[in-house]
Amino acid sequence: MNKSSQPGSEDILKGLLDKARLLPLCPGIYIMHSSDGTVLYVGKSKALKNRVMSYFQNVQRHPAKTLRLVMQIRDFECIFTQSESEALILENELIKLHKPRYNIKLKDDKNYPYVRLSLSEPYPRLTVARQRRSSQDRYFGPYGSASAARAIVDAANTLFLLPNCKKKFPSDIGKERPCLYYHIGRCMGVCLGNIGPAQYRRSVEDAVLFLKDDHKALTESLRTKMKEAADKLDFERAAKLRDSIRTLDNFSSKQQIVRDADFEADVFGLFTDDVSSAVCILKVRGGRLIDSRTFHFSSDEILTPESFHDTVVSLYKTADQIPRRILFDPALFDPEDTVCAEALSAQAQKTVRITAPERGDSRRLVELASENAKEAALHRRAVIDKNTSVLDQLRSLLGLETPPKRIEAIDISNNGDSFISAGIICVVDGKFSKKDYRSFNIESNRRDDVGSMKEAFLRRFGRARDGDEGFLQLPDLILADGGVGQVNAVKSALSEFSLDIPVFGMVKDEFHKTRCLTDGENDISISKNQAVFNFIYKIQEEVHRFAFSRMDTRRLKTVRGSALEKIPGIGAAKAKALLSALKSVKAVSSASVDELKAVKGISSTDAENIRNYFVEKS
Repeated sequence: MNKSSQPGSEDILKGLLDKARLLPLCPGIYIMHSSDGTVLYVGKSKALKNRVMSYFQNVQRHPAKTLRLVMQIRDFECIFTQSESEALILENELIKLHKPRYNIKLKDDKNYPYVRLSLSEPYPRLTVARQRRSSQDRYFGPYGSASAARAIVDAANTLFLLPNCKKKFPSDIGKERPCLYYHIGRCMGVCLGNIGPAQYRRSVEDAVLFLKDDHKALTESLRTKMKEAADKLDFERAAKLRDSIRTLDNFSSKQQIVRDADFEADVFGLFTDDVSSAVCILKVRGGRLIDSRTFHFSSDEILTPESFHDTVVSLYKTADQIPRRILFDPALFDPEDTVCAEALSAQAQKTVRITAPERGDSRRLVELASENAKEAALHRRAVIDKNTSVLDQLRSLLGLETPPKRIEAIDISNNGDSFISAGIICVVDGKFSKKDYRSFNIESNRRDDVGSMKEAFLRRFGRARDGDEGFLQLPDLILADGGVGQVNAVKSALSEFSLDIPVFGMVKDEFHKTRCLTDGENDISISKNQAVFNFIYKIQEEVHRFAFSRMDTRRLKTVRGSALEKIPGIGAAKAKALLSALKSVKAVSSASVDELKAVKGISSTDAENIRNYFVEKS
C-alpha cells in the first residue's frame, strides 16, 4: 500500500503520534475517528500512552487489517478510568453504542438454540428456545445446532420420564386418558394425578444435573434412589431407575472421549488469513466432547488478543455454565490480561483460569479446535463464493453496477377479497435471511395486487424513514412477483421517498413457471443461464410460500374466532381476546371458569357460557 496516496499521510500520522505521546500511562478507553467523525474502533488499555502510540509507529509493519484502520484515522479521544476492569465495562458499552466497523463481533451463521426449563410453571417442561425471554426460566446452552438441542431434550425426557405432550398441568390433570408415551414407559403420567409437584421437581433436579453435564453426580443420585426403592420393595421403580442409568451410560458412551473423566474446559481454536477469520469453541465436559460453535469474522475486523479477551467476556454473559478452565489458541492469548479471567470468575462465582497450552493433551485439543475453525471458514467461504458467482452473473444480466448484496422480493396473497397479505422476503449474500422477512396486512386495496404492492412498500420505506431498526437496511435490488404493473407500482412507491433502487418483475408463463425478468419496459430472458434461473426460481417460490403462509394464518385465526362467536355473549372482540390469551380453540374449550375470567374482557357470565357451551358439545 502506498502510504502517501492514502488519506492517512505521513503528516497526519505524525500529528496523531505527537498527540498520543501526551497521554498518561494509565488505564482507559481510546476511540478512533474517521474524517467525518465516524467511530472506527474502540479499544481499552492499562497503559493508554503506549497502546495508542503503537498504532502510529512503524505503520508498514502492521497487519493488513490494522493498516486499513490506521489509514482512515483522523483523530482519537480517550476516557481515563480508575482500573482496567472499569475500562472493560466502558469499552463494551461504547462498542454496543457505536458498533464500530473494525471491532470484532461474535457473529455466526445462525441464532444458536438453548434448552429452556420452564421453572415459571408448576410442572416445568424442557423445550428448545432460540432466545432467552423469561428471567424466571432457566436456560442451558447455547448448543451448536437445533438438532443437538432437541437430542438433549429427548434424552432428558426419556431418562427422567418428563412429559413432552401439549397438555397443561395442573389444569389438564384427569381430563383425558394418558397418551402412548405413558403406556410405553417413557412418561411418568402426570395427567393421571398420581404425581405431585414435589415428586415431579425431584425428577427435574436430576434433569438439571444431566443438562449441566454432571453425569457422575447424576449417576450417583440415580443409584442411591434405586437402592432406596429396592429397600422399600418398590421393584418397579427400582427397575425404571436401573433403565435410566443404562440410558445415561449409553448416551455418554456416544460422546467422543478426549480427556480423562474429570476434565472440563472450553477450548478456543483460531483460523485466520487475509480474507477472513474464524474461531471454533469446543465444549468438553467429563472428558467428553459434547458440542461446538464457530464464529466468523470479516476481513475488516481486527482480531487481537486484547480485543478477543474483551469479546469473550460478552460471550459468557448469556452462558448457563462457565467451566473452570478455558484454553486459548496462543494467537488469541494475552498472558498479561487478567481482567477477562477475573470477570468470568466473578460471574461464575469460582476461579476460572485462562491458559494457552503449549504441549500435551490440552495443546492437541486447541489444535483440534483450530482445525475445526479452518474447515468451517473454508466451507463458508466456498458457499459465499458460489453465491457471489450467481450474484455477479445476475449483476451482469441486469446491468447493475455491483452484485446485489441484499435483495428483497415481494408477493401478494389473498383469499378473494379477504385476508390480503403482502410478504417481503430478504436474500443476503445469496442466502435467505428469514430474520429479515416482513409482512403487511393490506386493507385498502381489495382485489388489486398492484395497489397492494405499492401500499406494502410505502409502509416498508415509511418505517425506515421513521427510524424503525427492523427496516433501516435498504435493498440493493427489489424483485416483484409479477410484470409491468407490479414493477411500476414499486417504482411509484420508491419515488415518493426519492429512492433509486433497481426494480425487476419476476414474470411467469401460462404454466405458472418462471419465464423472465422485466424492468417494466424490456423482458430479460434468464432461461439460458441455469444458475440465475435456479436462483430466481427459488426466490419466487419462497416469496410465494411466505406471502401465502401469512395470509393463511390470518384466515385460520378468523375461522377459529368465528367458531367462538357462536357462544352467547361472545362477539369478534371477545373471541379475539380469548384466542390471544389461550392461543387455540382447544385451549379455550378445556379452560376452567377461573382461567376464562382471567382473560381481559371476559365476565363471569361469559366464562360460564363458554364452559357450558363446550360441555354440551362434548
